[in-house]
Amino acid sequence: MLSGWRYRAVVYSVMLSALGYLGVSLWGGWREVVVAVAQVGLVGILIILSLSLVNYGLRFVRWQLYLNAMGHAVPWPPSLRIYLAGFALTATPGKAGETLRGVLLKAWSVPYLHSFAAFFSERLSDLLAVVLLTLFGLTLYPQAWPVIGIGAAGVLAGLLLLSNQPLLHRLEVRLNGDSKLSILLRHVLQVAHQAHHCHQPKLLFSANALSLLAWTAEAMAFFLILHWMGFDTPLAFAVFVYAISMLAGALSFMPGGLGGAEGMMVAVLMWKGMTAADAVAATVLIRLATLWFAVVIGVMANLTLHASVNQARS
Repeated sequence: MLSGWRYRAVVYSVMLSALGYLGVSLWGGWREVVVAVAQVGLVGILIILSLSLVNYGLRFVRWQLYLNAMGHAVPWPPSLRIYLAGFALTATPGKAGETLRGVLLKAWSVPYLHSFAAFFSERLSDLLAVVLLTLFGLTLYPQAWPVIGIGAAGVLAGLLLLSNQPLLHRLEVRLNGDSKLSILLRHVLQVAHQAHHCHQPKLLFSANALSLLAWTAEAMAFFLILHWMGFDTPLAFAVFVYAISMLAGALSFMPGGLGGAEGMMVAVLMWKGMTAADAVAATVLIRLATLWFAVVIGVMANLTLHASVNQARS
């Protein structure tokens, strides 16, 4: 559990990042963002946030499946709070800050290697789902082929690595040095060994089906935003735009995909005929309703956990 100045530093850094993102975004077209919010309306905003909650809920179910596969039957109420708490640091490179869950799960006797394996499996499953969703626009926007190719290669490499346990064992045996790099690589290989439990055929299908449904829900939210803003585009194209943007953000390794996801989304929308101002407004709106909504939920979950710990100590 984070405590003291470390806890406050996490909360303040997230708040400053969110305010900075919002400030820069609104400076680039705040009037259009306000107009877009008005067009979507209160009911529309609630629908969009509900679809984001569907995304988070399905990913939590997948998380529970991963923990169970490694022999950890953590009750879902505390596990849900811990899972949501990880979202507080989702705006980090590769969402690495979400490994905070590993710290919180220690109270439930979940080793770091196992929680890291679940985290790695999550990222690989998310990447696979997003790559599959980009196939909706494979012929619509040929410029995206290199990005899709890199993403698909990453998924294939990850799955092949996890399926080849003898290779992982041989690599681990060879890394018998005491250097920091050797120790780090051995830990990575040990995580990969544990992640193998999360990629057994039956679980692999279930987990990736949940991932596909989860990211489709947010893509649907993006389609609704475009529809309510008066931009007439097929559902398949909207799904593609959202997926390729998430993929570009993931491959940029920037915190939360910031910059890469937004740049791709604005560029493809403008290519389709949307004005620059409206493209920025739609992008800001969907990112606030997905990425930053998750961050807010994560901060609130952390505050709840922090308060419960303090109450238990008093």
